Amino acid sequence: MKKELFKRILSSIVLIPIVLFFIIKGSYMFICFILTCFAITAYEWHKISVNKTNYTIGFLFLIFSFYTAYELRDFNQNYHYFLFVLSICVLTDLGGFIFGKIFKGPKLTKISPKKTYSGMIGGYLLPLILLKIFYVSPYNFTEKIELSFESIIFIVLVSSISQLGDIFISYFKRVSNVKDSGNIIPGHGGLLDRVDGMIFAFPSSYIILKLSFIEHI
Repeated sequence: MKKELFKRILSSIVLIPIVLFFIIKGSYMFICFILTCFAITAYEWHKISVNKTNYTIGFLFLIFSFYTAYELRDFNQNYHYFLFVLSICVLTDLGGFIFGKIFKGPKLTKISPKKTYSGMIGGYLLPLILLKIFYVSPYNFTEKIELSFESIIFIVLVSSISQLGDIFISYFKRVSNVKDSGNIIPGHGGLLDRVDGMIFAFPSSYIILKLSFIEHI
């Protein structure tokens, strides 16, 4: 666990400032970033699903997913909504990894053997705890997002969708008999392995916010 966790932490230290730079800069910089991520993810999807009936549907869904990610970046002319959803997904994944490794316990599903019920719980707890600390602290730099009952419901919904998305992509990797979609990110595997939950969370979040199912977060 220590070696894998070290790789994840080191990769995150390198990636987080780069990702934040493109998100905050926006404009054509963010467009180039999104297109690059899409190209890599689409290629990895091609590798794990080629000659299968789900290939075209999956490719079209990736287009839709990355389009909604682009739209979410400027939702209400505020990139903080994008950062909020991204933070939930990252913390969900991290919480699942840490809690699952520490507490272990019964397996959640045969589709993804490493996932446990303790990891699922950790996937909910870490974003709720850390985002609560952040949004009530003096370091809350956002102007339009407050931690309210609705934002907590939103966190739980996005975390659930992210975890289900992770399992969904794990299913296709299992069918294709591959462990990772690639090896571009040390400790994480391919980019698709890193964003598997996000590609479902971003379109879902965009639809929820756009249709005002949850009006205030």
